[in-house]
Amino acid sequence: MFTGLIEQIGTIKALKNAGHSAQIDIVAEWSDLVLGESIAVNGACLTVARIIAGGFSADLSRETLGTTTFKGHRAGTVVNLERALKVGDRLGGHFISGHVDCTAKIAKIIRRPGGTEIKISIGSGHSKYIVAQGSVAVDGISLTVSRKEHDGFWIAVIPHTLEHTNLKFRKTGDQVNLEFDMMVKYTESLLHKDRR
Repeated sequence: MFTGLIEQIGTIKALKNAGHSAQIDIVAEWSDLVLGESIAVNGACLTVARIIAGGFSADLSRETLGTTTFKGHRAGTVVNLERALKVGDRLGGHFISGHVDCTAKIAKIIRRPGGTEIKISIGSGHSKYIVAQGSVAVDGISLTVSRKEHDGFWIAVIPHTLEHTNLKFRKTGDQVNLEFDMMVKYTESLLHKDRR
């Protein structure tokens, strides 16, 4: 379980494809990582499989490659990193499972001195999970939906968040990982359980 408060940004050192799976090496400034712990990388929960010099290595399954933006990443790509929530920690963001629901495209970026507005395009099948002033995780960052439109939604990013996440490197057309608020997904599932 994660909160969406990014602890640091790291860099992909290597991404080695092996058919239907892959191995990713990430540079991260943690000296106390342990094998088997969970780290959200751009919002996807990965398991530390190997400790490497200056970071860690994780395995990417076919499911992870198919659902996330990892398939388009290369060495040098900057990623958001968050270690799993400890019991008793402050919950400053919202509950995030690290299970990416889909990828989406950045449609527009408006940069202003007091903050940045970003529009993210999503398909109609996912728009039901977006609620104005609700929570959404974008590349693992806990953000608030500032407004919803028929073809997507806007997020307002404060300067601190922009500076301390990979959003500062994002451009129009870039793909991002999305995880919708789990409370919205559970509610939708309960309301429509007879249709499944």
